[in-house]
Amino acid sequence: MIVELGSFALILGLALAVLQTAMAAAGRLRRSPVLAGAAEGAALAGAVAVALAAAALVWAFAVSDFSVANVAANSHTDKPMLYKVAAAWGSHEGSLLLWCLVLTGFGAVLSRARGLPFGLKTSAVGTQGLLGVLFLAFAVFTSNPFARLDPVPFQGNSLNPLLQDPALASHPPFLYAGYVGFSVCFSLAVAALIEGRANSSFWPAWGRWVRPWALASWSFLTIGITLGAFWAYYELGWGGWWFWDPVENASFMPWLAGTALLHSAVVTERRGALVGWTAFLALLAFTFSMLGAFLVRSGVLTSVHAFAVDPQRGMMLLAILGGTAGAAFALFAWRAPGLKGGGVFAPVSREGALVLNNLFLTAACATVLLGTLYPLILEAANGAAISVGPPYFALTFTPLMAVAFLILPAGPLLAWKRGDMKGVAQRLSLAAGLALLVALLGWMAFEPRKALSAAGVGLGAWLILGTLAEVVERVRLFRAPLAESLRRARNLPLGSWGTTLAHAGLGVFVLGAVVETGYRVEAARLLAPGQTVEAGRWAVRLDSVRVVEGPNYLAEQGRLTVTLRDGGAARTITAERRFFPAGGQTTSEVGLDFRGLDDVYVVLGERGRNDAGAAGWTVRVWWNPWARLIFLGPEIMALGGLLSLLDRRLRLGVNRKTAA
Repeated sequence: MIVELGSFALILGLALAVLQTAMAAAGRLRRSPVLAGAAEGAALAGAVAVALAAAALVWAFAVSDFSVANVAANSHTDKPMLYKVAAAWGSHEGSLLLWCLVLTGFGAVLSRARGLPFGLKTSAVGTQGLLGVLFLAFAVFTSNPFARLDPVPFQGNSLNPLLQDPALASHPPFLYAGYVGFSVCFSLAVAALIEGRANSSFWPAWGRWVRPWALASWSFLTIGITLGAFWAYYELGWGGWWFWDPVENASFMPWLAGTALLHSAVVTERRGALVGWTAFLALLAFTFSMLGAFLVRSGVLTSVHAFAVDPQRGMMLLAILGGTAGAAFALFAWRAPGLKGGGVFAPVSREGALVLNNLFLTAACATVLLGTLYPLILEAANGAAISVGPPYFALTFTPLMAVAFLILPAGPLLAWKRGDMKGVAQRLSLAAGLALLVALLGWMAFEPRKALSAAGVGLGAWLILGTLAEVVERVRLFRAPLAESLRRARNLPLGSWGTTLAHAGLGVFVLGAVVETGYRVEAARLLAPGQTVEAGRWAVRLDSVRVVEGPNYLAEQGRLTVTLRDGGAARTITAERRFFPAGGQTTSEVGLDFRGLDDVYVVLGERGRNDAGAAGWTVRVWWNPWARLIFLGPEIMALGGLLSLLDRRLRLGVNRKTAA
């Protein structure tokens, strides 16, 4: 009965989305507050209906109702309850329902935003409703998560064991909150283009209205990508955290576009400039989100992250992507000649620095797009199969971002309209000198041959020290009495502290990524109990291997002792090879020894024999220096974004005077 109620609630959500779109269109044409209010009520009711449908699906997984095809294909009675619940969004149908839940949820919040101009808000609510119609119709008619099975199987097939992990259980909700959150930026951009206002006061206000939505989406997407990278790091057992997999890129492209949007919207809000470019980025960010949904669900990619669905449904997703993005960009092309912002500024200014930032971010995003789609286009054109991997991105993406990082600390220190580059250079001279010293020490402490890695270490230090220099300048530390500096620090807006955290977190990430990638040490050896393998500074001894039984798997569990090669405290860790009888799959459970900022990363491989005929297990060991910073940096960045959302200047609603 609950499953039928869930199916009815999903259909009701679709009907309410149709009503929302129709009432908003009628209200906008007739300028009727009553019809516009009906559209807002339908948006709120639609979000409740889809939430009830999602709750019904979670209930079906929790009680192992195998009469539901989705549950039978992705769950099993032996699974722990956490993974039963997480399996509700672990399939194509369930994750699409999660997408619709987030989409309608953001639409409901948009409908309650206060102070937006009548025409803009009504058009945005209508556009959000139309997006809901498209994706809910796709779910209801082609990907119904409540479809029944007859006869009912006695047992389910279980979820892919690689996906049965706490990090991946929380990864999709955060990722989709970021992905789909950009739909509001998309709707606000479409609404602004429909309004077609060319006056100089509208677009700065629009830039202020779109910023909190972009900031919230960017923060959630940062958390989601970080959780996915951490899962890949410790679950897949290959020793790395990012492989430029096409599905990884599918989430990274909206993040890059969203980052550019955040910076461009600041210029639009403060100076009334870059109006057309900011609107274009708002459309682009959600277009990349829809492109990611198509790549993951169309069957064109083979990846552990991808959902295996039939090409017919992939073509329907492509039609949604083409129709939605095509109509939006056609509207943009029509209105573009009238999008003339004010705010003339000199090349050396804060606006100029943000424009340069946008150029490098969008160029980097274009390289990722090309590297992701080119193999697919080539294979579709002539059947040739090629692989575009890390070497391509190291040669194209990395230099672009390195230059952007070099420029970044100078931007916040430049004045609006016309800046003093000489003064900024003087204020950053100490940070630059310290960063060069850090690069030199890195070059001397590690290997002189790895000069590029040492330069990367210096670049990460430059981002952190340059950000701190900007804070020192704002509070006039060392140039004013300490009490005055503390008073200035307390009075700084939360948005300023959020920006500081985001930029510093980026520097922390760069330090971790460069050191871990450049100075990683790997070793592998067939070990019998009591034997040791060395990797860098660390020695790992295999003590014993025993068979253990988990809730839904059997495992060979190796106990290993990790010590410094020249002595030191010993720690015991475990690494496993797990076999899941329900799906007949084998996975590796990584053993991790956290040593300060470093990781000792151990994978227990298959049983075998060495040249002398002695039995043992293949043990692979990585020493990953400063790996902690790779995941700490993005967490700091996301914290900065969420802190900025608390700034009263970035409230979702605006006062009536500003709206007027």
